[in-house]
Amino acid sequence: MEAHPSRLVTLSLFIWMASLQFSPMILTKASSCDFPAIFNFGDSNSDTGGLSAALGQAPSPNGETYFHHPAGRYSDGRLIIDFIAESLGVPYLSAYLDSVGSNFSHGANFATAGSTIRPQNTTQSQSGYSPISLNVQSVQYSDFKKRSQTVRSQGGIFETLMPKADYFSKALYTIDIGQNDLTAGYKLNLTTEQVKASVPDMLGQFSNAVKQIYAVGGRSFWIHNTGPVGCLPYSLDRFLITAAQIDKYGCASPFNEVSQFFNHRLKEAVVQLRKDLPQAAITYVDIYSLKYTLTTQAKKFGFKQPFVACCGHGGKYNYNSQRRCGAKITVNGTEVVIANSCKDPSVRIIWDGVHFTEAANKWIFQQIVNGSFSDPPVPLKMACHRTEHP
Repeated sequence: MEAHPSRLVTLSLFIWMASLQFSPMILTKASSCDFPAIFNFGDSNSDTGGLSAALGQAPSPNGETYFHHPAGRYSDGRLIIDFIAESLGVPYLSAYLDSVGSNFSHGANFATAGSTIRPQNTTQSQSGYSPISLNVQSVQYSDFKKRSQTVRSQGGIFETLMPKADYFSKALYTIDIGQNDLTAGYKLNLTTEQVKASVPDMLGQFSNAVKQIYAVGGRSFWIHNTGPVGCLPYSLDRFLITAAQIDKYGCASPFNEVSQFFNHRLKEAVVQLRKDLPQAAITYVDIYSLKYTLTTQAKKFGFKQPFVACCGHGGKYNYNSQRRCGAKITVNGTEVVIANSCKDPSVRIIWDGVHFTEAANKWIFQQIVNGSFSDPPVPLKMACHRTEHP
């Protein structure tokens, strides 16, 4: 008899917790936090409309499952950041760059698809990477904090669209970025060792950004590590990979090794940040383990075809970099969508070759919300509490 998915999740959580060596820390408090706002920084894994506002909307069928129309997200529906917002009882985050219909009363999203930690020496049209790197996002946040209070003081509708002054110190600051920095190196034909060699500088700039946010009020940080890049159809299709480099599940080992190297160093950076920022509560969340488990054991959790994009056009992985999700061609003067969605995104993991489906995002969120994959192992709703060495 096949084990029930929920039992498998519970077993995987137990094994993971038993094997992980957490830092010797204890919580200073035990009550739930009251996060009145969320400020998010990152890339397409958490972009709720930034790049769409700047360079054009993510096309249909993006957004079809939940929003029923394009909603600035590169997915069929909600992202992990949306589920975080739901869990904390705050509205979905408006993108900082979006001037149409935005409400920033309970936070703002500075993430844009294609963002990197380090500024890239290429244009967006050349490489696909956003010019809104993490250092730019931190500057945008600082500027937003100052200007929002000036605008709010005007009263009326302006007061209702901006966060209260004390929300900034009480808010949750979420960060999910780094994946694009790793693939950027491979696009420049760097070797795996060369990409690894660039990681310390990436994380130096990452730490600087966190310190800048802290300097202007940020106190509670929820930091995601990066996922297994070697399991994405994008990587498997885009980069030269030999048969010997494919693991037993179908992922490209060199790219996953780089992701794990980055994550190891990121965790070290977080440990140092806790020392440097004594009033900060910083939670490190192991997204990598969950995404790798979900991808490599898809059937156990009710998913199918983990290496095939739900929305795409042709090829082994249903992924074509020239004809991505929503791509159209003109036939007899009429535009026709050729990169459509699959029939049932709810049983698929990869949405468009790069990003996850709403179903996969929801599954991941359900595993992280109670703190089982966090260091320290605190639930999301207790992430405002600092930890101390006993």
